[in-house]
Amino acid sequence: MNKEVVETAVCEESCNGTEADVLRVKSRLVSESTAVELADLFKALGDPTRVKMIHALQQCELCVHDLTEVLEMGQSAVSHQLRFLRNLRIVKRRKVGKTVYYSLDDDHVEQIFLLTLQHLDHK
Repeated sequence: MNKEVVETAVCEESCNGTEADVLRVKSRLVSESTAVELADLFKALGDPTRVKMIHALQQCELCVHDLTEVLEMGQSAVSHQLRFLRNLRIVKRRKVGKTVYYSLDDDHVEQIFLLTLQHLDHK
């Protein structure tokens, strides 16, 4: 039977960290609700279908039918993913008559997506 060795990060007595540093960082730490929202945003990027959808919408505004063609998926599945992304304010919709067009909610979403792609390209 193999026993795994578990390493624990422990400060040495000569640790350069100070109580002031800990208090400063702790006072600036994101709130629990912000941490949850941020994690939800990254969860949205954790699904390949949603990543493709965001990438498609980064290029231009598309209606649900166009997205079904681009992603080669059924309308129900596309609508489900769009609802998920809309609830996280990643995409927004615009209705013209009976047609609903989707686009990225704002420039921040596009910047996060592009920065992530650049990060992957620099491996």
